[in-house]
Amino acid sequence: MALFIWGRLRYDMVAVVGLLAGILTGVVPLEDAFSGFSDDIVIIVGSALVVSAAVARSGVIERTLKTLAPNLRNFHAQLILLIATVAVMSAFVKNIGALAIMMPIAFQMAKRSGSSISCYLMPMAFASLLGGLVTMVGTSPNIIVASMRERLTGEPFSMFDFTPVGLALAAAGIVFLSFGYRLLPGGQTPAVSMGDALDVHAYTTEARVPPGSSAEGKTAIELAAGEEENVSVTSVLRQGRAERAAAHETVLQEGDIVLLEGAPEALERTIATHELELEGQHRDFEVPSADDEVGVIEAVVATGSTLVGRAAGRLELHKYYGINLLAVSRSGIHFTERLRDIRLRAGDVIVLQGMLAQFPLRLQELGCLPLAEREVRLGKLSRSILPILILAVAMVLTAAGAIPVEIAFFGAAAVTVLVGALPLREAYAAVDWPILVMLAALIPVSASLQETGATDLLSAGLSDLARGLPTLGALALIMVAAMAVTPFLNNAATVLVMAPIAAGFASALDYRPEAFLMAVAIGAACDFLTPIGHQCNTLVMGPGGYRFGDYWRLGLPLSIIVVVLGVPLIALFWPT
Repeated sequence: MALFIWGRLRYDMVAVVGLLAGILTGVVPLEDAFSGFSDDIVIIVGSALVVSAAVARSGVIERTLKTLAPNLRNFHAQLILLIATVAVMSAFVKNIGALAIMMPIAFQMAKRSGSSISCYLMPMAFASLLGGLVTMVGTSPNIIVASMRERLTGEPFSMFDFTPVGLALAAAGIVFLSFGYRLLPGGQTPAVSMGDALDVHAYTTEARVPPGSSAEGKTAIELAAGEEENVSVTSVLRQGRAERAAAHETVLQEGDIVLLEGAPEALERTIATHELELEGQHRDFEVPSADDEVGVIEAVVATGSTLVGRAAGRLELHKYYGINLLAVSRSGIHFTERLRDIRLRAGDVIVLQGMLAQFPLRLQELGCLPLAEREVRLGKLSRSILPILILAVAMVLTAAGAIPVEIAFFGAAAVTVLVGALPLREAYAAVDWPILVMLAALIPVSASLQETGATDLLSAGLSDLARGLPTLGALALIMVAAMAVTPFLNNAATVLVMAPIAAGFASALDYRPEAFLMAVAIGAACDFLTPIGHQCNTLVMGPGGYRFGDYWRLGLPLSIIVVVLGVPLIALFWPT
C-alpha cells in the first residue's frame, strides 16, 4: 500500500513486488505463488475487455447519436443526453471506452451550443464511473467482489445483483450532475469559442527561423503582432542557449528557435505568415493513393500510453509511426523548456500530423484518444449489431445461471473474434495487460491476508471502532474507508485489500458479509475526488482544462450523495 501511494512504480510492478515479498517471507506459499494467473477474476476481466472493445468498435451508439445530436442545441439537453448515454454504456462497456467514444461527440456539441467543454467532460467522467455500478461486468471491483463472495459463502453475486443499488445511484448521480456542473470553475459561463472551451491557449510548439524568413530582424513581440491575445513567445533559443534578454524583446536571427504558446489556429497563422519551420517536422510522408491527405489531429494521452514519461521531441514518431508531434498542452502549465525535453503525462493534449487515413491505427498503437469526431465504421448493420447480440446472450446465460460467468464471457470474447466483429490484433490491444498482471499478482497476497490472520487483526480494530454504531453506520464506515483508499490504490487493488477486511469486519459484528462487500465495491468504484485515482478522471483533465483541485468541487458532494443514498439502499436489498 505504501508503494501504491508513493506512485514511483506503476501499479502492476507494485503488485509484482508485493507478490515477491510475500514469497520471500513465506507469507505466500510457493505452490500458490502464481495461482492468481489462473483465477476466474483474471479471465472475466480480460474477456469482458475484449467484448467491450467490440461493442465500442461497432459504432452503433455513435450512429444513433448522430441522428439526435444535430437537433440538440440546448446545453442542458446536450449534457443530460451525454451523461445518461455514458452511464448506460458503462454498464456494459469498459467505462473509459464509453467515455472515449463520447468525448468527440461532446466537443461537437460544445461547439454547436457555444458552451465550455469543461461543463461536459468531468460530469461525463463521473457518470461513466456511476454507470459501471449497474452490472457485475460494469467495473472490475464488481467482478472481484462477486468472486470474493463465492470464496466466503460458496455463492457469487450474479450479473444483476448489483443493479438495484447501482441503478438508483446512477440515476441520482445523473440528476445531480445535470446541474452540479455549476460547481466547477467557470461552469456557468459559456465559452466564446472552441479555443476557450478547449483551454488551448497553453499549446506549446517550437519553430526555427530559416534563411529568408520575414521574422529576421523582428522582435519576438512583433512576431506575434496581430495574434496578441492568442500567441505569445515564451523563450528564444540561440545556438542551443536561451537569450538573456526577455523573450519578447529579443531581436530574432536566422537559426533562432522560438517557443510559441497559443491556440492551434493562431500558431498556424503565425508560423505561415513569417515562414517559420516547425522544429523536428518531417515532410516526406509516403502518400499511398491520391485520395489520402496529410492533416493534423488533436489527441489526449491516455493512462498507460507508450508516450507517458517519455520526452516529446525524442520519440522518433515519424521514424516508427509516420507522424509528427507538433505541439503539447498541459492543463495549468506554461512550458518554458524545448518541446523535445517535455516529458509527456497522462491527460496531456497533443497535436499530431500525418496521413489522416492512418490516424485511427496510429492512435491506438500509441494509446491516445482523438478529440475530433471519428468516422463511424459503416459496415453492414448486421455486423455492427453482432457484438451487442453476443454480449446480450452472455449476460442472459449468466443471469439465468445456465453457465458460469467466466465461461460465458470467455466464450463471448472468442465468438466475437471468430465472427470478425473484432480483429485479433485489436482484441489483444483491448486487453489491459497491466491490470491483469496486477490482479494475478495481488490475488495470492490478498488470500494471505486471511490465511495469516492479518484480516482478523484489522477487522477487530475496525469492529472495536464501530461497536457502538448502528448497522447503517458500520456500512458507511466501510464504504467511506474504500473511497478514501481508492484514490491512492488502483480500484481493483482496493477491493482485493479491503474485501477480506470488510468480510472479517462483518463477521466480528455478527453480520452477513454481502452488504459490506457491496459497500466496498461501490466505495472503490466511486473515486470522484482526484484526477489520478481512475483513468476516466485523468483522461478528461487536459481536454477539460481542469486543475487537480477542481475535482473535489464536483466530486465531494457526489461522494456524499453516494454514501447517503447507497448505504440505506444496500441495507434494504442486502439485509445484514
